Amino acid sequence: MQKFCFTFFVLTVCLFACKTSKISSVSVNDHHTVLDSIFNTSAELKDFISRKDSLRIQIIYTQIDRDENNRPHFTLHNFNENRQLYFYPASTVKMPTAFLALERLNKLNIAGLDKYSTMKMDSSYLYPAIQTSVADCVKRIFLVSDNDAFNHLYEFLGQQYINEQLHGKSYTDAQIRHRLQIFLTPEQNRQTGEVNFYDSTNKLLYHQPSQYSKIKFSKRKDFLGNAHINYNDSFVNEPFDFSPKNRIYLQDLTNILRSVIFPESVSADQRFDLTQDDYKFLYRYMSEYPSESKEFNYDTSTYYDAYAKLLLYGSEKIKPDSSIRIFNKEGDAYGFLTDIAYIVDFDKKIEFILSATIFCDTDGVINDDKVEYDTIGYPFMKALGQAVYQYELQRKREHVPDLSKFKIDYTTF
Repeated sequence: MQKFCFTFFVLTVCLFACKTSKISSVSVNDHHTVLDSIFNTSAELKDFISRKDSLRIQIIYTQIDRDENNRPHFTLHNFNENRQLYFYPASTVKMPTAFLALERLNKLNIAGLDKYSTMKMDSSYLYPAIQTSVADCVKRIFLVSDNDAFNHLYEFLGQQYINEQLHGKSYTDAQIRHRLQIFLTPEQNRQTGEVNFYDSTNKLLYHQPSQYSKIKFSKRKDFLGNAHINYNDSFVNEPFDFSPKNRIYLQDLTNILRSVIFPESVSADQRFDLTQDDYKFLYRYMSEYPSESKEFNYDTSTYYDAYAKLLLYGSEKIKPDSSIRIFNKEGDAYGFLTDIAYIVDFDKKIEFILSATIFCDTDGVINDDKVEYDTIGYPFMKALGQAVYQYELQRKREHVPDLSKFKIDYTTF
């Protein structure tokens, strides 16, 4: 009876998440049948799963089956996915922010203004005067998870716009409250400076004045750990308060990824307002390797090809399989490791979406730089991705998917 009640609860939560997100063509299966069999294929993975509570593991595995018209249909298998189980999203918040920045340019609908237009930000307490473009910021976000690139887009969009747009797309619990890798007060994160866009002749296309966010965030009580290190490096013998930090749920991140990879599978009001060129642009840079970049000269000893492709590769500095591409966004901070990925094998004709998060700080002291990414986080991500991939290899499909939409020539500029 207890097992039946738990299963019913999981199914109810999953169905509610699908309904509130207005995702269509989705079914939810009992995760005990599929995911448990996947977990049992790997002793290492099974060991991690046995510690799901202390490691705060959450997993969403989305099977994709095409019909005779190549339309995708989705079956969700959720493990321990729980909106009450907070995880710090870290760099995964860059993904919806990048999509919103491209959408914002399209909504402005100004002649000559596009993602390649020069974007200049006024000097402020944050940065010296910056010159970049939305396109460059999005590229750097997906190629190497550049924090400055995210902060520039945050400056362009503003806190209130980011949250209101996500809430309008039914991600009502999302709270993108602050910039990354720079300590600012909540008040400072409500403020953004002037942003101007110019064409190639330095003609002003659009002026955006400084903004102040008036959005009211719902109260939270997200406390973790037994103690923490404060920003002045002092030891505080109390749990760390994540309540003022960014929050976005794993199911919402998964649906956001799906809405760009498969925009036809979600309702119109949940799609991002993107052009066909935007979609092609995103597919390229979400899956391109740093060594393939024509615009940026990355040090491949640091930014190796499998960098940030956690599911399947973990932290291995290897050359990825040439037939596989991963369209993803990962994040790591405060001991949390998260990856949201659409994985394709063009030769084997398989595709699936896999999202996972794990907490790798077992000493109970948050922000002490003693995190076990190398011994817990990366091995877990690799083991999970490999186990699901192997399961997908033997899974029967009625129709072979046409994946040509995602096959990209990375040699062109």
